[in-house]
Amino acid sequence: MSHLDIRELHTMEEFETVCRLYADIWGTEPSTAPISAEVMRALAHAGNYVGGAYEDGQLKGATVAFFGEPAGTALHSHITGAAMGRGIGLALKLHQRQWALDRGLKRITWTYDPLIRRNAHFNLTKLGARPEEYLESFYGAMDDAINGGDESDRVLTSWDLSAPRPDAAQDGIPLPAGAAHAVRDHEGLPRLGPTDAEFVLIDLPDDIEALRRTDAGAARAWRIAVRETLGGLLAEGARVLGFHDRRGYVVQRFPATPAHLPTGSNQ
Repeated sequence: MSHLDIRELHTMEEFETVCRLYADIWGTEPSTAPISAEVMRALAHAGNYVGGAYEDGQLKGATVAFFGEPAGTALHSHITGAAMGRGIGLALKLHQRQWALDRGLKRITWTYDPLIRRNAHFNLTKLGARPEEYLESFYGAMDDAINGGDESDRVLTSWDLSAPRPDAAQDGIPLPAGAAHAVRDHEGLPRLGPTDAEFVLIDLPDDIEALRRTDAGAARAWRIAVRETLGGLLAEGARVLGFHDRRGYVVQRFPATPAHLPTGSNQ
């Protein structure tokens, strides 16, 4: 990769360039990019984080984040977009991480579409973040090239900044023995299975963005299947352990405490 310069952004000219980059990524007009230059200007002026990645002087990625709850401990990363396949997204997230650590913050949160495999792999395997909450139709209707034709379900994901970075040589986690396939990819469609095992695997489609354009019914089937399984398991208190084989979430369920026994009982 050519020389990469990552820095905070502060001027309207820089923010307008980010808008054009985001418009290219999301397939919109610059005037309807996912975030406006004026909002970025206000966030940066108020002490929040707006960062850009420049390759040979050209903006190739940008990320926008603001302080979240609990106050003084968390940063919420609202949007990140970058050219794919050259390590720019990872470099941006690591710059954002160091910015947060320099300010005494302990975690970074963000949302992403749980159906997009490359994002799930990046977030869980490359960064070590973990989904915590399923948010149904979080942004309402969206009509950009990435999200159009589908509901805007998201998972709220948390990145513990005190945890060690994942081993770069690892490419996901092994599948635990006895894991049940709650959602399996069967000829491009989701096939549902049991969710009552201790460990549950939830497959994702190969390319949900392409599927939205070519087979809306299949895309809708995947949305509902993952919403009901992953969303249901997270609502019950299950924990996502990681991502397996670049294809599916590995989730661990915890047995419910019997109602007649106090928490912590040895009985």
